[in-house]
Amino acid sequence: MTGAPVIDVHSLNKSFDGRRVVEDFAIQVGRGRICGFLGPNGSGKTTTIRMLCGLLTPDSGGGTCLGLDILREGAAIKRQVGYMTQRFSFYEDLSIAENLDFVARVYGLPRRRQQVAQALDRLGLTRRSRQLAGALSGGWKQRLALAACTLHEPKLLLLDEPTAGVDPVARRDFWDQIHRLAEDGITVLVSTHYMDEAERCHEIAYLAYGKLLARGTVADVIAGSGLATWRITGPGVAALARTLHSRPGVDRVALFGQTLHVSGQDPDLLAAALADHRASDGLHFQPAPPTLEDVFIHLMGEARDNFS
Repeated sequence: MTGAPVIDVHSLNKSFDGRRVVEDFAIQVGRGRICGFLGPNGSGKTTTIRMLCGLLTPDSGGGTCLGLDILREGAAIKRQVGYMTQRFSFYEDLSIAENLDFVARVYGLPRRRQQVAQALDRLGLTRRSRQLAGALSGGWKQRLALAACTLHEPKLLLLDEPTAGVDPVARRDFWDQIHRLAEDGITVLVSTHYMDEAERCHEIAYLAYGKLLARGTVADVIAGSGLATWRITGPGVAALARTLHSRPGVDRVALFGQTLHVSGQDPDLLAAALADHRASDGLHFQPAPPTLEDVFIHLMGEARDNFS
């Protein structure tokens, strides 16, 4: 990381109704970096992101965001942050341009008309500027939301499950936009469940039940998982999957069409579990690096539920 980190927090804790939602969280994120937050529902991703930018006060811990103290200078932080919520939250009976003009008024932007026009052009919305927001498809609503949360030229962008329910083409276009923003020096925090999106981040943080379990580049997280994986192809892999589920050394079995991924933490035990089946006609066994999804499921299985 070069230069001072945009986000530098430590020992963050947050509880609701006596249940610890975030526990001893710490992270540093540099300028122009895209950091993906992964984890199951209820893992504390949204709560963590809100604490990082002053939208929510931690019970304990502290640090800085954009060089400002997250405990004492939350209002100043929020003025430099763009926040895109999971649910579409704009006026459906207003046009795209009218929604953006309203947001510009809320921020008190001095060059309101010019900045709205620039946002429309940047997100490819100019030709649709008079279309009612309620008539837009999911992908175009997403573009409107991104235009709105970058209208005031924030230094930090927070995206909470931004592509839920959006088709693959719109998701790809969205991520192209995010990388362009990062190239301009905007730091991006994004929570997602999609493994292909996580792989487009510069770094990822995996949270489960309030705890940070893994962090780094995708390659670092995969390498640090300690998982051994075999890839098995051919007819009959579905039946083999049912057989392997209960074998010692097998932690995870996942079918992908006619391909089977089998993973475990002990390479020798895993190889022994597969040994009796390697002579099966038509099946091809090959050691393979674990995928991010393999690691994701493995970490979920090891995490302790904090609901009780």
